[in-house]
Amino acid sequence: MTSTLLQAAYKAIDDKHGEDIVVLNMQGISLLADYFIIAHGNSDRQVQAIARELQDVAEKDGYEIRRVEGFDGARWVLVDLGDVVAHVFHKDERAYYNLERLWGDAPQLDMPEA
Repeated sequence: MTSTLLQAAYKAIDDKHGEDIVVLNMQGISLLADYFIIAHGNSDRQVQAIARELQDVAEKDGYEIRRVEGFDGARWVLVDLGDVVAHVFHKDERAYYNLERLWGDAPQLDMPEA
């Protein structure tokens, strides 16, 4: 089920033109989730559209949305889907927080183009 959720979340981000999508395998590294998906949008509106699409796809496919944080500010929106946590940044915030470097010990997964 996790791989199906991961693929659905990746596709949702890609469908809304999320940029530089990175999938980190967090198994054995973090207790928060098995996978992090990190992406960014170039405007507040795009960041919110990506986060909304993630929620819509999760609801449609029957996945639990544990929480959504930062939606109104649209600078860093976290969508917690349980085994998969999506971090959707505004481009400027992504460079500042640089989660890929912070979690540099996590292997990156190659995902097929959605």
